[in-house]
Amino acid sequence: MKHRIVVLGAGYAGAFAAGNLARRLSPADTEITVVNAVPDFVERMRLHQLASGQELTVRKLADVFAGTGVRLRLARVTGVDPERRTVSVTGEDGDAEVAYDTLLYALGSSVAHHGVPGVVEYAFDVTSRSSALRLRERLGQLGAGGTVLVVGEGLTGIETATELAESRPDLSVALAARGELGAWLSPKARRHLRRAFDRLGVTVHEYTGVAAVEPGRAIADSAAGPSIPADVTVWSAGFAVHPIAASSGLEVAESGQIVVDRTMRSVSHPDVYAAGDSAYAIGENGRPLPMSCASAGLTNMQATAAIIARLTGGAVPTVGLKYFGNHISLGRRDAIFQMVDGDVRSKSWYLGGRAAAQLKAGVLSGAGFGIAHPTFGMPKRKRRLTTGTVADGSGVRVAA
Repeated sequence: MKHRIVVLGAGYAGAFAAGNLARRLSPADTEITVVNAVPDFVERMRLHQLASGQELTVRKLADVFAGTGVRLRLARVTGVDPERRTVSVTGEDGDAEVAYDTLLYALGSSVAHHGVPGVVEYAFDVTSRSSALRLRERLGQLGAGGTVLVVGEGLTGIETATELAESRPDLSVALAARGELGAWLSPKARRHLRRAFDRLGVTVHEYTGVAAVEPGRAIADSAAGPSIPADVTVWSAGFAVHPIAASSGLEVAESGQIVVDRTMRSVSHPDVYAAGDSAYAIGENGRPLPMSCASAGLTNMQATAAIIARLTGGAVPTVGLKYFGNHISLGRRDAIFQMVDGDVRSKSWYLGGRAAAQLKAGVLSGAGFGIAHPTFGMPKRKRRLTTGTVADGSGVRVAA
């Protein structure tokens, strides 16, 4: 019986991991299945561009995994039973179960509503392709002078506000920030950010929280006034993971993320690994890795390296879990690349302007190429499982 590896989610973490596992493990011993709710790979780092009206390349996952041996199952995950080693899914064929011997949980995250009244009913977001297209359609209904409020001063909020302002200069775009805009940047980068907002005409409401979202406005809790006009409110005030992991019995952090060891292995269930936003992983600075694309890259590399090593009898390598900088798009022709130190504090040096924008475009293109060509540049040798990977009493193959 082949060792069944199931990857939940085909975002940046899941898609890269599945391709890497297929490249490195022999199909004579392993069977790799990816479960994903939609048929396309979603370039989440570009969704603010999609919302602003730009067209993105659509990559079908069936084409991505063609010829790799990876099985694609289009279905939505509804539950995980780590004791029985099964995943409950629902798809076009109804409800079903997918059995696994090794599970890589990479379901990612969605927008965090924080219980703010009206967000679910009236706000938009850019955390999925469908939500970005919904925002795009609504923006298309706005005429000149329409008002857009982006809530949240993180990378997603900044990129969304500047992208919309550049693409739709006829709109009045504002951003609500709980603190100082770009407070975590170096002084020079912070000044660059403010100049970009001024150039694009983005109004900033600093030290402003949003207590509620209503049709046509957001209710503020600061000196910005009792409310901020907003024909469209875009909510980008953080991310949240799906409660599936917590309800499954896996050990999770307060955030709902799966608590993993240094190799991305669940601390409560050793046949389960987590990567991307779903993993509560501690970086080299002793702090939890933030939910980001960079974390997806680091954690998926570590998880796949550990899975391969343990199944083939090798020593588990250590992949670095260190951040080097933050890259922020400010429209299509401007960006900021801010270097950080080991404690994720901004260094004095930063790269800004067109050069930084070109660098960011290169990073995005490289990520897209890597997804579209999962066999490019990797070893052709596929490793066999060791005799240490044996069948247990139920006929399931497990790593010794």
